[in-house]
Amino acid sequence: MTKLALFGAGGKMGVRLSRNLAKTDFDVAHVEISQEGQQRLRDAVGADCVSTEDALVGAEVVVLAVPDTAIKAVSREIIDKVESGAIVVCLDAAGPFAGHLPNREDVTYFVSHPCHPPIFNDEGTAEGRRDHFGGVAAKQAIVNALMQGPEEHYDLGDKVGRAIYAPVFRSHRVTVEQMAMLEPGLSETVCASLLDVMREAMDEVVARGVPKEAARDFLLGHLNILGAVIFDEIDGVFSDACNKAIEFGKPALMKEDWKRVFEPEEIAASIQRIT
Repeated sequence: MTKLALFGAGGKMGVRLSRNLAKTDFDVAHVEISQEGQQRLRDAVGADCVSTEDALVGAEVVVLAVPDTAIKAVSREIIDKVESGAIVVCLDAAGPFAGHLPNREDVTYFVSHPCHPPIFNDEGTAEGRRDHFGGVAAKQAIVNALMQGPEEHYDLGDKVGRAIYAPVFRSHRVTVEQMAMLEPGLSETVCASLLDVMREAMDEVVARGVPKEAARDFLLGHLNILGAVIFDEIDGVFSDACNKAIEFGKPALMKEDWKRVFEPEEIAASIQRIT
């Protein structure tokens, strides 16, 4: 069995990971500093926590399920106790991209992040359809980056990613820089911002007299069909009226230089704010 030390095991994400790891052949050592988190972990999976020192003895994999703002402090606190040749797994590219991982050439740094279940899916159960975050019942893809370390460590890192985010239907290999473009760039700066604008737009038409349920049903239904066409989920085209609305709507809503959010300096600035 491969020993895996899970730091932040009693946190919101840590408990999710603990539930999935309990279904695998990993020998998991749970580390959680807060008593509330320790109790949450016991309630969720019946596991007790161990000290940092005990967790890291013989650990081939170290997973940091801690907030982006804590990666720097936690990794520096434990790095001298991590055994040579071990794999340190982060769950987000922000800390690694920002240079918050300590210099340790004989340790592998690996990043694995969930894509979350896609809007277009074949989930056949109510539990799967309601698992919007993933890691419970709905299938999702993941992205992995081998930041440093021998190539042969990629497969073990991928195995960890598939285990903690299960069920996984596809795994993508990217670089840390590419993962940073995906998040915060694509998923948060662009997607979350535009979705927030859509919610504001829905609230605006409601304020102008449209019944709220009617506005919500209309918007979410159009998100489904418009998204299916735009992202090639179906073979379809927009009407002339829709194309004309897009032609005049985009300049009214978007700055001409909006794609600069993907420039390296903009991604770095965004991650600096996050971390």
